[in-house]
Amino acid sequence: MHSGPFQVLDKPKLLIAGATGALGNEVLRRLVGLQQFEGVQVLAREPIAAGLRGVAASVVAGDSPAQWPALSADTGVILFDPPRLFYDRERALWTPQPGQLLELARWMRSCGVGTLAVVLPHAQGRLPEALKRGLASLGEHAVAALGFERLLFVRSAQKPGPPAAPGLLHAVAHGMLSIFKFMVPSSEQPVRAVKVAEFVALSLELGPPGIHIAAPELVWRAAQGDVRVAVRQWLHR
Repeated sequence: MHSGPFQVLDKPKLLIAGATGALGNEVLRRLVGLQQFEGVQVLAREPIAAGLRGVAASVVAGDSPAQWPALSADTGVILFDPPRLFYDRERALWTPQPGQLLELARWMRSCGVGTLAVVLPHAQGRLPEALKRGLASLGEHAVAALGFERLLFVRSAQKPGPPAAPGLLHAVAHGMLSIFKFMVPSSEQPVRAVKVAEFVALSLELGPPGIHIAAPELVWRAAQGDVRVAVRQWLHR
């Protein structure tokens, strides 16, 4: 009987753009903690100490990914959660804007990324029902055409923005928005960052080849129970 050495499969390399805010930080921590990746790179504007074992900061110059030299990665994650200004480390990280999605995805593809997860902020009541479950813009359609083996879009309801300056008009607007908040179905209310991070991590673990889009209400329902079961049912429906 042949007793050759066991074949050791290399773990994939992970590249994250937007490891900021409560959500970006939680996604980074969860993916690192799973120890499923050989190394994790986060995009930064300046050199920083990442603070997590196995995580390295890759400094990029400017805001045009098309001008950046290619890195080496197998899996990419793009998040749009703004940095928390009282965190020095987060201020040093590079955070994409939604309008940069296509250019950034194209750059990640040039880095060798075959699996891409995009976590998109969803403004309550702004997106028609059909688009919540499908590609919602020309940019998303263009990303889908880049040839990723696995492409995951996770739409997560975003929290309301910070309050504006006080005043009569502000008070009236705030009252109207408060009423509107109660009119928004609970299935479109924001989900805790830890639950969204769990949803993203499980999607990367369980997702088969193809394009998969999670609507905000799906993410909300998953957060109310067993996230693994919900993700498996979504991906293998």
